[in-house]
Amino acid sequence: MEPVIPMGGRISGPRLAVMLGSWRQGGSRQGATDLAAAIELQVLDGQLPLGTRLPAERELADALGASRTLIGAALDRLRDNGFVASRRGAGSWIAAPGRRRRSPLAPAGDGSIDFTHASSPAIAGTAAAVDAARVRLADHLGDHGYQERGLLGLREKIAQRYTERGLPTTPAQVMVTNGAHHAFVLVLRMLAGPGDRVLVEQPTYPNALEAIRAAHAIPVPVALDPAGPRGWDIAGIDAALRQANPRFAYLVVDFQNPTGLRLDAEGRERLGSVLARARTPVVVDETLAELDLEGDPLDGPPPLAAFAGDLAICVGSASKTHWGGLRLGWIRASEDLLGRLVSARYAVDLGSPVFEQIVLAELLDDPGALVRRREELRGYRDALARSVHRHLPEWTFTLPKGGLSLWCRMPEPVSSRLAVAAASHGVQVAPGSRFGVHGGLERWIRLPFSLPPDKIDEAVRRLSAAAASVSGTPASLDAPIA
Repeated sequence: MEPVIPMGGRISGPRLAVMLGSWRQGGSRQGATDLAAAIELQVLDGQLPLGTRLPAERELADALGASRTLIGAALDRLRDNGFVASRRGAGSWIAAPGRRRRSPLAPAGDGSIDFTHASSPAIAGTAAAVDAARVRLADHLGDHGYQERGLLGLREKIAQRYTERGLPTTPAQVMVTNGAHHAFVLVLRMLAGPGDRVLVEQPTYPNALEAIRAAHAIPVPVALDPAGPRGWDIAGIDAALRQANPRFAYLVVDFQNPTGLRLDAEGRERLGSVLARARTPVVVDETLAELDLEGDPLDGPPPLAAFAGDLAICVGSASKTHWGGLRLGWIRASEDLLGRLVSARYAVDLGSPVFEQIVLAELLDDPGALVRRREELRGYRDALARSVHRHLPEWTFTLPKGGLSLWCRMPEPVSSRLAVAAASHGVQVAPGSRFGVHGGLERWIRLPFSLPPDKIDEAVRRLSAAAASVSGTPASLDAPIA
């Protein structure tokens, strides 16, 4: 894959054509609209940074197999919407967001529903934990406040949970971070550099892909099969490890984001053997591991690190289970590797906030709160499944046993166009292309179930109206938008 376009750089016609993929959806009459919408979405996804110079009309027309008239009309539409600026003799480039009249994915007023974030409000008991933490904070005010590994009490609780799940762990093997994404970036900076390959699932977590690209590393995808017996193509991972020789792998084996898949114990044992044979480190994102909606997480398969040994680096987070506002996560690794990570961390930050760590430690003392959270999310998941069946009966999905989202397959490859159209119907969604290494995944879309059932049903109803407008079916276009 070519490197990320630098701010102010130029993109060639052939490369832009590959990035846009199957952009033509509505036939020749809507070609300019389709092309403009596809380019807009790449801007909104950050794939076409501010100042990127676009190819000349003739070059783009040749690359896309389209007429110059169509290209000119699409650019006119992009200029009208503020996405593109042009000057005679200087060509066209991606404009600053502030110059847009209105982003098609921007909130459509106060009534817009955010269906992009798979995260819930603060867990019950957070305010009480804050009050208790205020009292305990006095014990820490006499020291310097810098805790590069994190508070011992919190690390003990995290280590105990790993041990209970089948992976014996000591507090010395745990480092508190500013969220799981921060943890991943720390590991990424230490293990990979420009040009290095990182094996990932396809689809996968978009922010991990952005971090890999920002490090000028190259994500190497191995496709998941949501309908398969196990989901993970372990033979394909084995082949990719041998052929691509990645510096490390990034995997989400517990209620994978976005598919909701979970790898069973036998699969983890096989995967651990494959990674050990290749001597490939693996970053295991366990952000959703505790959100088992069908049973106790302790009854689930042991962590992948129980099979991969010291090659495995686990990252976790309180963002999905308790509250994203805490901005706390952790790394579980061997003491040797964790020591190297602590040294590398000084180039990024000097530790996580003490007060928030005290709050999280208080929350972890109440396991019943997480049980209630899982019960709540199970109801939200079932409500979303009913709403999709009711309003979008042609969409299909496998009901996940945990996590925070449905990965829905649509009858037509219109995910990117649907994301643009949905905004005008008052609902924000993330298209399937966000979760792909090279975009694509146009038949797929992720729908989170982190909202209350009434909001979920309204969001899906609006999404149904947007889907009808994209497919050209007028059935629900006259439905009122609250």
